[in-house]
Amino acid sequence: MRTFGDLRGERKEPVDLPLFDTPATVRTFDTPEFRGITFYEVEAKSILNRVPPASRLGFEWTINVYRGCLHACVYCQEGGAPILIADGRTKPLADVRTGDAVYGTVFDGKYRRYAITEVLDHWSTVKPAYRVTLEDGTELVASGDHRFLTAGRGWKYVTGSEWGPNRRPHLTVNNELLGTGKFASQPDHGSEYRRGYLCGMIRGGGCLGSVAVTRATGPGEVHRFRLALVDLQGLQRTRNYLAAMGMATREFVFQEAIGARKAMHAIGADAQQPVATIKEIVGWPRWVSDEWRKGFLAGIFDAEGSYSGGVLRISNSDETIIAQISSCLRRFAFPFVIETPARPERREPLISVRLLGGVRQHLRFFHTVDPAITRKRTIQGQAIKNDAPLRVTSIEPLGIDLPMYDITTGTGDFIANGVVSHNCFARPSHTYLNMGAGEDFERKIVVKVNAPEVLRRELRRRSWKGAHVAMGTNTDPYQRCEGRYRLTRGVLEAMRDYANPCSILTKSPLLLRDLDLFTDLVDSAGFTANLSIGTLDEEVWKRSEPGTPHPRARMDAVKRLNSAGVPTGVLVAPILPGISDSPEQLREVVRAAADAGASHVSPITLHLRPGVKEEFMPWLEREYPELVEGYRRMYRGSNAPKATQRAIAERVGAAKRRHPLPRPPERQHEQETQGRLVPPTTDPPEPQGDQLSLLD
Repeated sequence: MRTFGDLRGERKEPVDLPLFDTPATVRTFDTPEFRGITFYEVEAKSILNRVPPASRLGFEWTINVYRGCLHACVYCQEGGAPILIADGRTKPLADVRTGDAVYGTVFDGKYRRYAITEVLDHWSTVKPAYRVTLEDGTELVASGDHRFLTAGRGWKYVTGSEWGPNRRPHLTVNNELLGTGKFASQPDHGSEYRRGYLCGMIRGGGCLGSVAVTRATGPGEVHRFRLALVDLQGLQRTRNYLAAMGMATREFVFQEAIGARKAMHAIGADAQQPVATIKEIVGWPRWVSDEWRKGFLAGIFDAEGSYSGGVLRISNSDETIIAQISSCLRRFAFPFVIETPARPERREPLISVRLLGGVRQHLRFFHTVDPAITRKRTIQGQAIKNDAPLRVTSIEPLGIDLPMYDITTGTGDFIANGVVSHNCFARPSHTYLNMGAGEDFERKIVVKVNAPEVLRRELRRRSWKGAHVAMGTNTDPYQRCEGRYRLTRGVLEAMRDYANPCSILTKSPLLLRDLDLFTDLVDSAGFTANLSIGTLDEEVWKRSEPGTPHPRARMDAVKRLNSAGVPTGVLVAPILPGISDSPEQLREVVRAAADAGASHVSPITLHLRPGVKEEFMPWLEREYPELVEGYRRMYRGSNAPKATQRAIAERVGAAKRRHPLPRPPERQHEQETQGRLVPPTTDPPEPQGDQLSLLD
């Protein structure tokens, strides 16, 4: 076993660490590359780890010979799929918390119906990723052990086989998933949206005007604006939007609650100037933008719309308003019909616009326009009807490990990116050792000095079935101390000798040292490598990743590995909005990756999960003080706004079209090695930012 015992340094008193039976040997060294770092040499009882340990399904495996990382950065990265929550809106899976109310499903003996349920638990993990593409263009990224609900065939895993130890029901091309269909993007609530909302709300449900009156002192005018609603959400949004435009209104009780009739509250204004300004705001625009249309549909629905028994209608007696509703719906390709009254001879007949297409189109309407009144957005109790184009068109391994999330709900499932999904660790793992997840993670490195020997013992066990093993999912296997300990190489030698498939994610070109082992593994078992290269901008790299190898050295490693026949991709992660996300910066990384023969390029935007934000902001204040306020507004949750994520994904996509990646060589999709089924080694096209759903 290799230690630092042969180096000049100071050996301190052994210490006891949780999770290890024997005391750890503690060493420090006065060399420039390890100054200020403490190494804890321990002997591990096992090295193959299941993740997550609480999962009720099959597990992927990982090896981390080090705990803590000298390549640790000042940011963290994760993503999330849109989850349908109880108010009819969506929320990233990463931001869901225990106690949140979300939609799941229940079976009543005849139909499976949508039901609101509580989130009982939430966790994250890192696993090898697969991409499932559906007929409507939805791309889902999940582990091979995640399950989706199919039409007529029940729950199915993403991957499996017809025989052998991995035999289980699994997705195949042409399986149909059940769900609502792809979620639409929600509006940005900008100035055009607000004006459209006020126009729809006030024209649909308000009283606005000026009338001439005769007083004892002579003729005059009475100016009045009033909007009365039972639902306070619509009333409050209207008042806030008017206030943002400088229009103050007063709020009052319009009608007290009587018996079963609910109370009505109102807002109003009685002066000439505010009434005149509101008239100007709700006037029909000469040029109609899409954001105005979304706001108008939201406002008129809050004022005059209804949603009950699976029927969505907006009614009004003004033909001009009906024509505007119809025009806006056509703009967004919503199917609808006009329902005329049974007695059209009435003075002001009520005309209704009814939206067609069932839950799929109703949810698309709610997400596209975002009405304020959540009472009108519920799909509780409606049956799942598979009218959405959710046929599986492809299932591909991405060849990389990605951070993923999962939740446990009261119904045992949830709706993720429009499909019914079954319920199914880096810095936080340091807390298991009674060390901090912050500076301790970077300055106190736990070294499992017997890792190769333990791995060989575990690979010899009859119970081991040769599952894919991921390295680098928690800490970098090629951090600087690996040059001395050489533990990762010992682990790879064991993997080669037992023909066990594996993959590596790293920030270090030190992995080139083991090129001979990689080529052996590609031929015998299946192997992929990935290097994390967030930017090639020299100044950004120096500020954000001061302890990591130069990004161009990493890119050179990508080129050498691919030239040697080792499938190697680039994880452009994390991309820092406003710092490393310009078209020129992203194009530079993609162009270099294409020149290096990268098998795939995967962009991931910065994610600030709880606890990391507090560490990130002081760094931002020090390095980029001009961006601090913008980041505080942008990261109100854990993720950047969807518009930002879309813009970054589009920039990377444009760069890839300009600098296309080389086509990977054809490889056998499945091969059998020593009686075990080995995962495919073909590297598919890369994920496209906000098109991905990160599940389990």
